[in-house]
Amino acid sequence: MANKVLMKGNEAIAEAAMIAGCRHYFGYPITPQSELPAYLAKHMPKRNGVFLQAESEVAAINMVYGSGGTGVRVMTSSSSPGISLKQEGISYIACAEVPCLIVNVVRGGPGLGNIAPAQCDYFQAVKGGGHGDYKLVVLSPSSVQEMADFTVLAFDLADKYRTPVMLLSDGYLGQMMEPVEMPDASNIKKYDKPWATTGAVGRHQNLISSIHLVPEDMEKHIHHLYEKYAEIEKNELIYEEYQCADAEYVMVAYGITARICKTACVMAREQGIKLGLLRPKTLWPFPKQPLAKLAGSKNVKGFIAVELSTGQMIEDVKLSVNGVKPVEFFGRTGGVVPSPNEVLLNVKKLFSLK
Repeated sequence: MANKVLMKGNEAIAEAAMIAGCRHYFGYPITPQSELPAYLAKHMPKRNGVFLQAESEVAAINMVYGSGGTGVRVMTSSSSPGISLKQEGISYIACAEVPCLIVNVVRGGPGLGNIAPAQCDYFQAVKGGGHGDYKLVVLSPSSVQEMADFTVLAFDLADKYRTPVMLLSDGYLGQMMEPVEMPDASNIKKYDKPWATTGAVGRHQNLISSIHLVPEDMEKHIHHLYEKYAEIEKNELIYEEYQCADAEYVMVAYGITARICKTACVMAREQGIKLGLLRPKTLWPFPKQPLAKLAGSKNVKGFIAVELSTGQMIEDVKLSVNGVKPVEFFGRTGGVVPSPNEVLLNVKKLFSLK
């Protein structure tokens, strides 16, 4: 077993990315993710990598586009306002089917907001964010260990499906320190990339582009993308059920909020309340079928979405439950993080429990 080291979440992403074979990073500093590029700035050149602080977020994402088109593993990172600036480039990358990793360490918004943890970028991440018909694979870690593990997974999924992948973290997870066991470099997967623009000597010319001027060609390409997305939904869904086997009430939460909800579950059980938690590890694809199955259970009386926002994921929860059982909501926003006791009190209030 590898040795565990104490690291910040942002640093764990950076180290895991290099272990996964990423040698190209383009980004721009913004709190609360700045430890990630700072770590890479120090360590990536020592591993024959390229670290470049771009002049802007717009420049950074387009450098990712160009670099990723050559087939190398490449990433960028930012926090909420910076990710907003990258959206046009992300749309281009998705259409051109260029694999890459995009890390969003979410902070309070809208606008410049603040540097406190939030989950208010859910819509932006899972509903596209930029223009046009496309999706991102979105991974949601809830620990520093998962920050590292999901980074490796993100590169694998990006290469496997030729798609950009977003790791959706938050200011809490990015800054907190926990023991983490880094992945074994010898287990890192490698993918053939015959599509890459590496020079056409001795082979046919590769063309990577996001422009299809003939409407029928554009429509054909979009259908191709959505066939790929359907395959991802079928094969790559990841979620966790906690104390759901006999649960009468089920919370749905992700990221740091899911950790708080787990403690609320323990507290509820001590008070005789059968409370469970479903945690999406992939926010897209979303665990629609598992939620629908729980909704069909005779035990389950209702659901509650718990978020660090005014309510975004709840829409996907409601679509999954499809009116079979009631779906309630509790959230804090603006960077405010609730305690487990506050979560439990609101569960009891919403479902009129003693």
